[in-house]
Amino acid sequence: MPAIKHAHGENSAKNSKGAKSPMKALGRLLRYAFLRNKFATICVVIFVLLSSVATVTAASRVSVIVTALIDGTTSGSWDTQLIYTNILIMGVIYFVGAASSFAYNIIMMYIAQGTLRKMRNDMFATMQTLPLQYFDTHTHGDLMSLYTNDVDTMRQLLTQTIPQLISSVLTLLAVLGFMIYYSITLLLVVLVVLVAIVLVTKMIGSRSAKYYLANQRALGALNGYVEEMTEGQKVIKVFCHEPNARAGFKEVNDALNEAGSKANAYAFLMGPVNNNLGYLQYVLVALVGVIIMATAGQAGLLSIYCANSDVTNSMALMAGMLVSYLMYSRQFNMPVQQVSQQFSAIVMALAGAERIFEMIDTTPEDVGGNIVLTHGEVEGGGWAWKKPHDDGTFEYIPLKGDIRFNDVVFGYTPEKVILKDISLYAKPGQKIAFVGATGAGKTTITNLINRFYDIQSGTITYDGINIRDIKKSDLRRSLGIVLQDTHLFTGTVMDNIRYGRLDATDDECIKAAKLANADSFITHLPEGYNTMIRGDGANLSQGQRQLLAIARAMVSECPVLILDEATSSIDTRTEKLIEQGMDKLMEGRTVFVIAHRLSTVRNSQAIMVLDHGRIIERGTHDQLIAQHGVYYQLYTGAFELE
Repeated sequence: MPAIKHAHGENSAKNSKGAKSPMKALGRLLRYAFLRNKFATICVVIFVLLSSVATVTAASRVSVIVTALIDGTTSGSWDTQLIYTNILIMGVIYFVGAASSFAYNIIMMYIAQGTLRKMRNDMFATMQTLPLQYFDTHTHGDLMSLYTNDVDTMRQLLTQTIPQLISSVLTLLAVLGFMIYYSITLLLVVLVVLVAIVLVTKMIGSRSAKYYLANQRALGALNGYVEEMTEGQKVIKVFCHEPNARAGFKEVNDALNEAGSKANAYAFLMGPVNNNLGYLQYVLVALVGVIIMATAGQAGLLSIYCANSDVTNSMALMAGMLVSYLMYSRQFNMPVQQVSQQFSAIVMALAGAERIFEMIDTTPEDVGGNIVLTHGEVEGGGWAWKKPHDDGTFEYIPLKGDIRFNDVVFGYTPEKVILKDISLYAKPGQKIAFVGATGAGKTTITNLINRFYDIQSGTITYDGINIRDIKKSDLRRSLGIVLQDTHLFTGTVMDNIRYGRLDATDDECIKAAKLANADSFITHLPEGYNTMIRGDGANLSQGQRQLLAIARAMVSECPVLILDEATSSIDTRTEKLIEQGMDKLMEGRTVFVIAHRLSTVRNSQAIMVLDHGRIIERGTHDQLIAQHGVYYQLYTGAFELE
């Protein structure tokens, strides 16, 4: 199992190249969120501005109150009206600030939820357009991690971090203006410490960023492993594989622990370091302020402020100003500390954004050609291919199901060829069987008919048309497929049969079920065709699930059927009954059958024996038996399929 994980990890790293630009990811995320909500965004900025201004303005009232208190204490005459008025003003300012903060947080919540909804919709819509090769190289757990863990980091960024960043920037600018107004000298002290905070943040942040990206990828790998082990619990227990499964989990869990520990260690270090630097700044401002008061007096501390003040007690004035300045120094330092505290959330969100946008930007499966499937345009009103011509006219080719391979070469990767010079034909109504050892290329051939994968060379034609010229969705709509691994969806039995053709009536679904010999067991279910199926058909046997899959293919009324080990989980008696129904279904249809049970392919018009990607024998059952070749040895039991 660990080997599987490593292969996936290498692939993930390979696919992530070129997606390592956090600032681009941030810019794209901001456009994603705010360009769709321009009015709401303007409201957020206004409320954040009001909140920031309120926070800063309230501190200026403290200076007036402290000055009045000291001045009244020394002179013996209290200006209570001035004190109470400024306290009331402070209360009003803080109320406006709190109301503004509440308003922009509520608006950001709606913006964030709307953005995440659109992001999930875009991700799922993109996923439906991706080729099968993408899912071959990404575990289901890793894909689920995109929808859960990575999207959740976006929520925290949009609802908490971004409003905090906007508020911090505006607060910083407002406080800077007041500090310049009060004292340039003390501002220099603040800026020196601020530079130290920025350098520490940059140094620690650059080290933790790479570990947060590794943490997100390790989390996806862990989810993939857990999903794989959960699905394979029966196999694990049958083969007593629990110790190996635990060892594999420990390996991926340790990798996540290592990445997470390093990322969080740097992130958590940032807060205490910056806080201590903030305390140092507070002490230095107080110390320098007192020294200036003792030596230079008003001229050195606040000449502009004092010149516009009616207070004659300069010591009271300077003390009040210094108290306000200390508050401003904390407010000036606070945004930087808040941003540094949000750094882990920012880095995790950007790592998640990179993974999400990487998935959204994955090249979709091409839609194919411009020949489409139409109904009612030919004599008899049946299905036909609608082929456009350069002069704007259309040619309608009746849908028959004539499939031909001409010198087809294919490999899942260019360096490893699976099929070599495959040539075959299947006329309408013929049953073509593929037999051969595992890995011989049987399933691969059927995967090429519906263009799950594209061939390297040669041609595949459908009713004389190159399948590359047919729109993929229409091509696949004309094919009925029953896979060896059945998959049922949450819904009723009727819904699952109708999945083969959504406009099929209940009677047509029941007819298809009877042809597949599924009707007998369906009618014995608690609610018959309305019985709910959950958990991929956990309340049905494997054979019953396969019967429903066959009924689903039958209701599609496709001219071509592909049966990939479709009867592998069905007992011999049921298999005989299905063959009778299949014989009726095959009238006028082309059927491709992959089977290990050679008894199921005896009545095929042609049997292809494959070995290592080549057709080594072909003919009817009797012809192949007469040849005394590989098929004869398989049929007589001289050797068995692997």
